[in-house]
Amino acid sequence: MSDMEGMMPELTLNADAAKVETPALTLSMEPEPAPEPEKPEVKPVVIDDSMLTEAEKKVVDDFAKKIDLNDSQLILQYGVAAQKGVASFSESALSNVRTKDLGEVGDTLSSLVVELRSFGQEEEEKGLFGFFKKAGNRMEAMKAQYGKAEANVDKIVRELEQHQRVLMKDIAMFDKMYELNLKYYKELTMYIIAGKKRLAEVQSGQLKELREKAERTGAQEDAQAYNDMVQMCNRFEKKLHDLELTRMVSIQMGPQTRMLQNNDTLMVEKIQSSLVNTIPLWKSQMVLALGLENSRRATAAQTAVTNATNELLKKNADMLKIGTVATAKEAERSIIDIETLQHTNQQLISTLDEVIQIQRDGAQKRKEAEVELGRIEGELKQKLMELRG
Repeated sequence: MSDMEGMMPELTLNADAAKVETPALTLSMEPEPAPEPEKPEVKPVVIDDSMLTEAEKKVVDDFAKKIDLNDSQLILQYGVAAQKGVASFSESALSNVRTKDLGEVGDTLSSLVVELRSFGQEEEEKGLFGFFKKAGNRMEAMKAQYGKAEANVDKIVRELEQHQRVLMKDIAMFDKMYELNLKYYKELTMYIIAGKKRLAEVQSGQLKELREKAERTGAQEDAQAYNDMVQMCNRFEKKLHDLELTRMVSIQMGPQTRMLQNNDTLMVEKIQSSLVNTIPLWKSQMVLALGLENSRRATAAQTAVTNATNELLKKNADMLKIGTVATAKEAERSIIDIETLQHTNQQLISTLDEVIQIQRDGAQKRKEAEVELGRIEGELKQKLMELRG
């Protein structure tokens, strides 16, 4: 009733009160584009000590005090150990993906489906049904065919179990790799925070003192000392930027590792389902078929036997078709995960393009800063000459 009331026309004596919507006319067959949804604003992550525990903050503070920006070798080797760890981790993950072929598992599952569907087809295709009926050997033929199919299925089962063991080892390995990547990520974060702390201290302390001394004395060696420290600070800042790039690689490796692990887990689940559900169901159906054949032979005449055999084969074929088609769909469904890999790959490529652009922009800004520093130094020297005058 509520729907009918909502559709009830409204009557009015005021012609102006009637709302008439003017239809929109267009020559285009395409509908008007829907407004694009607003993308949520992405809040950038700030790398500071707020992401550390109290114990980690103390370690960072103590380590920052040991950083000597006058040591060029220290700047070159700063955080390199963690960077090498991330590189080694990436190589291990790549090696695992390169040497493993999940398509082989899918082929084995497909072979299983073909074998299960093959029962009862050979006699139709080769016309053996009439021969078995005339010779009275249909039961023996079914047993022989079942035995052959069972042997093939058992061989496929052994292959699936081997694949399952390998995948289970890989899943455990991915857990260890994930934990190791977390360790490298935490180390890189602490290196970056400690470096930024020390750089800020030097820029606001030692660098400022060197500049004031150079301005005060006007000596060339003091101006050079100030310039040298500026260069060391710039190099260290670039080193911290490199560490941030490596840290981003480590961040991306986390979900990638879980994605690879999830693919292996899905395959293990498919194999497990085949081992504990599909194959036992197939065997029970075959045993049922053989039992029905025994009953038919004992209770019916030759004509009834022929009719019952045809009916039995039709029913079994329908049951096998339903079961095997469902199994085939399940077996093929896991391969769709390749699309997820393609999408992730595109996203990573896009991210790397953006990182490269950021690096280029950073390099351009450093060049501009270098020119500006040269100009400032020239102004300083000119001012010093004016002071001598």
